[in-house]
Amino acid sequence: MKYQQKDFTEELKKKIKNTESALKKHIGKLLNENKSVFAKKNLEFDADFDKEGDDPFVPGYSSSVAIGISLKTDKKGDPIDLHIIKIWECERTLLGIPVSKNIPGSRISGELLEESFEEIIEELKDYIEDVLQEVN
Repeated sequence: MKYQQKDFTEELKKKIKNTESALKKHIGKLLNENKSVFAKKNLEFDADFDKEGDDPFVPGYSSSVAIGISLKTDKKGDPIDLHIIKIWECERTLLGIPVSKNIPGSRISGELLEESFEEIIEELKDYIEDVLQEVN
């Protein structure tokens, strides 16, 4: 869901932080639950929470969760599959084009994922099951 700068409230910031926190905890749980299952199939399973920036309402801030799967035999560790879910991203745009500088007429907006926490968990479970089925 898109938010304009005028919509940036403490309530929205709290919602962003709570979503990030809940997904970060869940990613850790997924990692613990599935690491051994993937290891049996000679696959490396990694899950991570990534955040750039300190203030969600400053352009350049973004947060996401990611699941990566790679072959254990691959020395470089290049993922054979990567699934990323963006939680929040704040950017400055001018005429719809992202810009890094505060140019007169540019606007700050943010985008928050629209799915509920339960829908995200289901999406991650489905993704893991699909990958495991493909490997068999």
